[in-house]
Amino acid sequence: MVGTVLDLDLPAPALTAQLCDLASPSGKEGPLADAVEAALRTAGHLTVDRDGDTVVARTALGRPSRVVLAGHLDTVPVAGNLPTRLADGVLWGRGTVDMKGGVAVALRLAAHVPTPSSDVTYVFYDNEEVEADRNGLGRVARQHPAWLAADFAVLMEPSSAAVEGGCNGTLRVAVELTGIAAHSARSWMGRNAIHAAGPVLQRLAEYQPATVAVDGLDYREGLNAVGISGGIAGNVIPDRCEVTVNYRFAPAKTEAQALDHVRQVFDGYDVRLLDTAPGARPGLDRPVAAAFVAAVGGQPRAKVGWTDVARFDALGVPAVNYGPGDPQLAHADDERVDIAEIEVCETRLRAWLAG
Repeated sequence: MVGTVLDLDLPAPALTAQLCDLASPSGKEGPLADAVEAALRTAGHLTVDRDGDTVVARTALGRPSRVVLAGHLDTVPVAGNLPTRLADGVLWGRGTVDMKGGVAVALRLAAHVPTPSSDVTYVFYDNEEVEADRNGLGRVARQHPAWLAADFAVLMEPSSAAVEGGCNGTLRVAVELTGIAAHSARSWMGRNAIHAAGPVLQRLAEYQPATVAVDGLDYREGLNAVGISGGIAGNVIPDRCEVTVNYRFAPAKTEAQALDHVRQVFDGYDVRLLDTAPGARPGLDRPVAAAFVAAVGGQPRAKVGWTDVARFDALGVPAVNYGPGDPQLAHADDERVDIAEIEVCETRLRAWLAG
C-alpha cells in the first residue's frame, strides 16, 4: 500500500500544511504515524521505535544529558477546515495550532540536527485529544518507560512561542445531597434535595481562589461548579441532587492534598471523587531548564490548564510547554497559525539543541 511521503526538507510551515492535510483525528492516526515513521527511518543518526501509533526516535551520541521533544499526532474532528490554506502569512486549517505546527518543527529538528549538544528523544504520539486511558504518551510511559528517560522535556503544545512551565492539576468531585421524595402537590411531605444545593453553590460563590508561586511562576487556582443534576419527574420532590465541582490546583499540591482541600471547603457534605490528574512543577531551577529558557528567550509563565507535561513530571522529568500557535484558537473552526511563529520556534529550538 502506497502511503503519504513526508518531505522533511520542506520549510516548517509547508511541512505543517502537509501534516494537517493528512487528516488524523483521534483514533485514526495510523496513516500519519506510518508516514512519520518512514520519514524518520531515513535519518541514519536516529534509532526509531513504534508502539501502536506512537513513534519514538532517539539519538545515541553518549551525551551527558538527554532531552525530549514531544508532540501528539491527533486532532479533534475536522469541521470543514481542511485542506489548509495559506493567506497573508497565516496558515488556516484543523491542526495548524493544535499541534501540527509544533510536530513539524520537531520533525525538522529530528532530521536536520544530527549532532545536538544533548542526546534527544523525539516522541510523536496518538490519542491525546480523547480520554486519558487511550493517550499514547501514557501508554508508552507504562509499557516502555525507558524510552522517555530524560533530564528535561519540551511538550510542543501551542503557547504562542512562549515558555509555559508545568501545569495545574485538576480534579472533579460530586457533592451529593439527599432529601425525601414526595408528590409535589404535597411538598411538605418531602425534603427537596435540589433546594439543599443552595448552600453548596453559595460556598462556591464566596470561595476565594489562591494564586500560588511555584518555581518562580504564579499558578491561578479555581474551584467551580461545572454541572448539577437532580430530579425525578415534573410532579415529584427530588430526593437526590449532585453538584459537580472542578478544582484546578497549583502543582505545589499533591492530588491527595487537593482532595483534602475540597473536602474541607464542603465540610459537612458527602463528597465523592470522580477523577483526578496531577499538576506538574516546571523545574525551572534545574540547569537544563534554565538553559532552555535562556536559549529561547522571553519571560516564562505558568500553564494554567492541564497538559501532558504532567506525565513527564510523574516520571521525574521536569517539562515545559513551548510551541507555535495561539492556544485560544486550538479546536476552533477558524483554527490558524502565523507561519512566522513556526519559523521562530524552529530557529530558537535549533539554537538550543546546538548548545
